This record gives sequence, C-alpha cells and structure tokens, in this order.
Amino acid sequence: MDLLRLAAVGSVDDGKSTLIGRLLHDTKQLFDDQLAAVAQASARQGTHAVDLSFVTDGLRAEREQGITIDVAYRYAATPTRKLVIADCPGHVQYTRNMATGASNADVALVVVDARRGLRDQTRRHTCIAALLGVRHLVVAANKMDLVDWQPRPYHQVIEDMAALADALAIETVTVVPVSALHGDNVAVSSSNAPWYGGPTILDALESVPLRPATGGRERPTRLPVQWVLRQPGGGRAYAGMVSGGALAPGDPVVVLPGGRRASITSVTVADRVLAEAPAGLSVAVELDTDLDVSRGDLLAGPVDLPSVTEHLEATVCWFAEGPLHAGADYRVKHTTRVVPGRVVAVAGRLDVRSLALEPCAQLDENDIGTVSLALSEPLVVDDYRENRVTGSFVLIDPATNATVAAGMIGPFHLGPTGTTPAPG
Repeated sequence: MDLLRLAAVGSVDDGKSTLIGRLLHDTKQLFDDQLAAVAQASARQGTHAVDLSFVTDGLRAEREQGITIDVAYRYAATPTRKLVIADCPGHVQYTRNMATGASNADVALVVVDARRGLRDQTRRHTCIAALLGVRHLVVAANKMDLVDWQPRPYHQVIEDMAALADALAIETVTVVPVSALHGDNVAVSSSNAPWYGGPTILDALESVPLRPATGGRERPTRLPVQWVLRQPGGGRAYAGMVSGGALAPGDPVVVLPGGRRASITSVTVADRVLAEAPAGLSVAVELDTDLDVSRGDLLAGPVDLPSVTEHLEATVCWFAEGPLHAGADYRVKHTTRVVPGRVVAVAGRLDVRSLALEPCAQLDENDIGTVSLALSEPLVVDDYRENRVTGSFVLIDPATNATVAAGMIGPFHLGPTGTTPAPG
C-alpha cells in the first residue's frame, strides 16, 4: 500500500484535532479502549458528548486548555493507502512544533474556520509547509454547520486559498466544506450541502499525488555518518540513514569534507546483508579502504557532489522569544554534524499576507526570513530544493541548548523541492 504522510495545520481553535479524531472514528481506526478513554476524558472536562479532539490531544495541559501543544502522531489505513497523520499545534507560541510535524509531510491538511476565513496563523502555517516542500493541500472549510451550510463562506475560503496557493507554487488544492464535530463530508458525504458535489476529506486524501519514488539509483548518493562501528576481528562500518539515491555494494563514494575516495563492500541492516538500500533506511556500510571517517562526515557519490562550505545563505523560521540579529552566535546542527556559527546578516522578512520579502534588521518570534551564516568549520550541504536532509539545519542557543530556528539552505524559494524525505 502507498504511504501518505500528512500534517494537519491551521490556526488555533479552527478544529484540527476534532477533524483528525472524527476521521479516525468514522473510518473505524479507534479501538474500544481508546474510545472509552476519550469518553472518560470528555466527562472529566464536563463535556456531555464525546470530544473527539481528545483522540490526539493527549497531554493533560492540552485537554485542560483545549489547544494542541505538541505534535500528535496517529496512524490509519484506507483501502488504498497507509496514513501517517501529524496533528500540529495551531497556537502561535508552538509554531516550532508545527514546523517539526510538517517537515516530512507529503500533503498539508489545512483546517479553516469557515466563519473567520484565513487568519495570519493559517497563512503562516501554509507558508512554512510550502517552504518545507509540501506541494499539495487538502483544505477543510470547517464549522459549516455554524453558518447554516451557506455556500458563500465556503467559496470565500476557495478564493483566498487559491490566491495563497498560487503565490506559493502549490501544485494541487482541494477545498471541502465540512463539519468535523458532526462528521459531515469527513469520511461520508453529507446531505447538508446539496450544492457541493466534490470529494470528502477521505476521498481527497486518497487521491493526492504522491512524491516520486526516492529509492532509485538516479538520485545523488548521500549518507551522513552517524556512528562508527568497530567490527569483531578488526575493521569498521559506518552507520547512518540513506538520504539520497539507493546504496549498493560496489558503489564508489567520496568521503566529505576530506575528499578521500573508496568503494562500498557491504551494506547491512542489523545482521542482514542487503543487495541495495533505498532512501530512508538506516544502514551500516563497509569500505574497501581504511579511511579516517568519523561522525559528521558524509559519504557521497562521485557525481553531483554536494558543496563543502563555511558560508550559508538560508531561509529560517525563527522560534525564540528574543530576536535574531546580525552578530549572534549559535550552534548549527546539520545532519549529524554540529559546528559553531555566526549570523552575518539578516536580509529580509516574509510578510505572510503579501508573501513579499521585506528588508529588516532582525527576525522576531515566529518570523520567516533570510539570513547569512558564517561557520567555524565546513559543512557538506545541498540546496534544500534538491535534498530535504542535507539541505536543512537547526540553530541551537549555546547558552540554553534550546532549538531556536529551523533553516533551509539556498535562495529564498516558496516552490516545490526535491523528493528526498526528511528523517522520521
């Protein structure tokens, strides 16, 4: 079966958790004990009916506040696809968690309160999803029961989302009028909207085009080394996740940043020898030459080599309460390597309404902008549009060890990216 990763995004209180809970409930994906736990949690909160948002809102603080704080992952299956669902928080304070949930998604399930339309946080989430490489949107115009199923709010959502998607170079957009609370047009078509003849949310998710297969040999080879394994009787193997084209014994590789060359003699997972390892698989490889390879190095194919650089131009999503400005020092974590870095310049900030880059001196909490970074040691990088693993990084505050930003290497670009999946 096909695997579809989706991230439910949108502004707080627009109904993401309820929609996901309803989707799981109406497709018979919940066990009796899960439903009983949700019913008990609903009763403790004084809710007479079962609150399906509690299916994903597992933290006590989330249930007490009625908002999603952390990313909740749930798993489901349709007749044709397996679904990995990330219910992302909508509150502006937890934008960093939303970016994490959308980082390896194939589609964004954007939930919009039909009464309010697209709010700034909805636009921000959609922009972040586009920057992270999401190319398809399924939009739920939710709470249609609260506007008496009048078509005008639905058509306004279509108009606003079409303009946003066009500016973000989104490939496909499907807008569905729903009531997540009552299940209208979630898994089953509703008679409350006789003027609507399109798919349900479930139908739309089943028809979303998937990314091209990533396990082929046509992709450039990338294997960030996470660990060096000493073998019994001597020798070493190098463990990491295949983050580009498939690896196989006999493949030539270049060890970067040093530039030494070797060939792969074996590829294994645990004690199993593989003839080929596709992208996304964590493996251990052995080389025919005894080289000085350590954590943070990268094995690349000899064709289409990544860049070895001490300077990055990148787009970042800034998460910290304090501002990001030139001259600030951070630790830059890229694949399995962490190096000190300094912000040389803050070039611009994205206006989430006009989608224009505006000149600025700093980025404030939850801003999206472009920066230049100088590194104390070289990193081995790709453009994010070519590889979502070797093209991404995070900034870490050296004083607190807090992750303060997520970055995408290369010129600012809101269009689609390459097909290599992010770690997950």
